[in-house]
Amino acid sequence: MRKVLSHSAIQAGSRIIPVILSALLFSWNVSAQEKSQKVFTEDIDNFWVAFDSIQATNDSLRQIHFIKTLYIDKGSQGLKAFMLLRSYSAEGWVQLINRSPKFWASVRPNTLATKNKAPMIEASIRRFKELYPQLSDAKMYFTIGGLRSGGTTMGNLILVGSEIATATKNTDVSDLPEGTAKWLGGVFKEQGLDNIVPLNIHEYVHTQQRGDSKNLLGQSIKEGSCDFITELVMGSPMQNNYIQYGRLHDKELAEKFKVEMFTPNFSNWLGNGSRAKTMADLGYYMGYAICKSYYSNSSDKKNAIKEIIELNYSDSAAVENFLIASKYYSEPLNKAELRAQFEAARPRVISIEPIGKEDSTASADVKELKIVFSTAMDGGISIVRGKETYPITEIVGFSEDKTSCTLKVKLESGNKYEFVVTNYGLQSATGYPLKPYRVRFRTP
Repeated sequence: MRKVLSHSAIQAGSRIIPVILSALLFSWNVSAQEKSQKVFTEDIDNFWVAFDSIQATNDSLRQIHFIKTLYIDKGSQGLKAFMLLRSYSAEGWVQLINRSPKFWASVRPNTLATKNKAPMIEASIRRFKELYPQLSDAKMYFTIGGLRSGGTTMGNLILVGSEIATATKNTDVSDLPEGTAKWLGGVFKEQGLDNIVPLNIHEYVHTQQRGDSKNLLGQSIKEGSCDFITELVMGSPMQNNYIQYGRLHDKELAEKFKVEMFTPNFSNWLGNGSRAKTMADLGYYMGYAICKSYYSNSSDKKNAIKEIIELNYSDSAAVENFLIASKYYSEPLNKAELRAQFEAARPRVISIEPIGKEDSTASADVKELKIVFSTAMDGGISIVRGKETYPITEIVGFSEDKTSCTLKVKLESGNKYEFVVTNYGLQSATGYPLKPYRVRFRTP
């Protein structure tokens, strides 16, 4: 028997169809919006919910529970990636929160203001696409990190540590650890909230780059090219503190940089915020200046942008040819000669008193060793264990003229001892890293 629909049923069915279509359209719009969205800020709100819960208790286990359940477990794909790259942990965040209440209180309003910057960032990405049509998609995640990075990337993810990226000269760093306060205080004094947009374009450029550099030249161009492309996207000169300093000291920096640029030593130019005597991260400026010169000397500007972004940093020859084509240095550079000049300028350990040279014999009665350097040193000494017994019990410190360092040791008869004086954080007063020295001796 054929079923006959009533008039009311037919009317109900006619209403259901538009509702289904409307639901499908809504679902499609949400999916399309999520796919096209490039800026994500929900981690910031989650962090401050966890932060406020932590303030309500002195129980350290509950504090760790709050940061884990209210922040980490609810974290975005970007937060998970940031934690992996920087080894952030629930315990680490709780320690930072409890140790530096003045810092967190002063930076909080700035981090929350980042949500208002999302439309400006989206607009800058569109401008970037106009300059570089090959631009591939990337996603930007604003998180609260652990005071180790203002921004980095993983694949096509841009990861922003908003507690650093949004801080300004008015941010209170007085209760941060001394070294961190010195580094971040120098960074913050040149920052404003408008820094958020160029910071994210800088990191966006990183997602388009290829390869990793083996020397200072390549790594400096890799970083500096991001600043230069950002300048083109923003349409105004970059105002980073290292770029402002670099513009004023370009010639002297160029002379010093060329001696070190073919070496794997980054310590004087990159990531040296706590050690720099004048200005940190001047390698960024050098890379920026080289890229700017390359662009200025190119007749096809659009192609120059493409070449700057697509430079393969794993190819040392390509990086060196890029430097030559930039015409930043007016005269040809002799790579071998510059490397020899760098090695000659490095400080050395010239003796270990009273045991003399390596592979010698020392009395078990010796209580102190004195490391004598070829020149005055700057920075704390760094020593690692060798294969044999480690003899050092205490680092007494440097002499007044910084040309030697005394160590307390405990020796026993019939034993072998070994350690290595490394160049980590230890350089000459003129800024060159120590040539590592292995100390090996025995007792009769």
